[in-house]
Amino acid sequence: MTLVAGIDSSTQSCKIVVRDAASGRIVRTGRASHPPTPEVDPGVWWSALQEAISGAGGLDDVAAVSIAGQQHGMVALDAGGRVIRPALLWHDTRSGGAAADLVAEVGAESYARRTGLVPVASFTVTKLRWLADAEPENAARVAAIALPHDWLTWRLRGYGPADESPLGPVLDELVTDRSDASGTAYYDAVRGSYDRELLGGALRRDASGIVLPRVLDPDGSVDGPRGIRIAAGAGDNAGAALGLGATRGDVCVSIGTSGTVFAVTDVAVQDPTGTVAGFADAAGGFLPLVTTLNAARVFDATAALLGVDHDAFGRLALEADPGSAGLVLQPWFEGERTPNRPDATATLFGMTLDAMRPENLARAAIEGVLCGLAEGFEAIRSHGVGADRLLFVGGAAQNPAVQRIAAQVFDAPVVFPAPGEYVAMGAAVQAAWARAGARPDWPQADATELPADTRPVIRERYAARLP
Repeated sequence: MTLVAGIDSSTQSCKIVVRDAASGRIVRTGRASHPPTPEVDPGVWWSALQEAISGAGGLDDVAAVSIAGQQHGMVALDAGGRVIRPALLWHDTRSGGAAADLVAEVGAESYARRTGLVPVASFTVTKLRWLADAEPENAARVAAIALPHDWLTWRLRGYGPADESPLGPVLDELVTDRSDASGTAYYDAVRGSYDRELLGGALRRDASGIVLPRVLDPDGSVDGPRGIRIAAGAGDNAGAALGLGATRGDVCVSIGTSGTVFAVTDVAVQDPTGTVAGFADAAGGFLPLVTTLNAARVFDATAALLGVDHDAFGRLALEADPGSAGLVLQPWFEGERTPNRPDATATLFGMTLDAMRPENLARAAIEGVLCGLAEGFEAIRSHGVGADRLLFVGGAAQNPAVQRIAAQVFDAPVVFPAPGEYVAMGAAVQAAWARAGARPDWPQADATELPADTRPVIRERYAARLP
């Protein structure tokens, strides 16, 4: 039996699934935690990766591996391959001002045309401008820039600082894929090239000598230890699309630390408003995407406030009527990316003595998160993207209340695949693809489908509170 492995190095943890390359059957798994902070020493990811690999029984019998990871995180390396400072992750909003400056300097339409994106605090280019302004001495030391999955792939292959790795700091061996590169805001996925003028403008220096990861094809790979093939890797959402087997007509909604809505398309989307990010996917197409910063943790916080566990939280929410008796939660607890309000805070509207009941607050939390995602869904559809069904993933999507309310918020059939580590599973698809030269045709997980049961009052009340 030939085995392949897929790794998901996410915001919260590192997961690995080892699959049979012929059938796709999951043979074994491993997991390790990450700190939840928006600034992280990448060495923590490396330790977690090794722990997860060990928990999955190692890679000695694995033919190919791929690493998918959280997008946008800035890993800045010096000439000796050392990490210059802790990585700034996608949900670190301190670069909100830098994003505004870059848009003012270059123009939103120009950015959208050149990279498919308009800078917001999440994207790597804004982290680099923040570095140039806040820590110019560190910015001057930058010899290479990697994303989380790029850096982990490099380390797994044996590269790194001379005293930490067998192959040393060969920066030219950094590799990535087009899906993750497309989230930097200095890579053009349509033309397949980096825009060094934008990169240099962000860093306020000549960027011609800075090493950027080589972008591999979707079926590309490089040598790893002990003869293992290491595939190109992917951004987390592109990995999930592979794991779900998403095709044209599928729109995926992920409710995790962040919320995301993304579609698989053949044509790139360029949105000068910045609402829809024109990412690439991991299979040679495109992945127009909208992200919200506030998702499952809104449910966590509301359940804790109500003093209940997640099951009781869901039961409470289903006791309330659609529209939560007028309560509307605008759930921007950690700022927001869509709409772009990095300094925003959450607001609860419509508070009356009759409305302020536990069941209404529970439902308002779920409706608020889902309405934010529904706004993103409509933004993607406005670019001509069709939607035959909505695929919901993420731990929070398994709550029966979230499922029933989703059918009431969205106006398309909602599908809930069986729980699974779809990012890691998609990375394993990529590993099998790189090993065999053809994308595997593995069976998809069982799923529950609910027809649309749209209740307009929910979206109407939410939209009335938007600034």
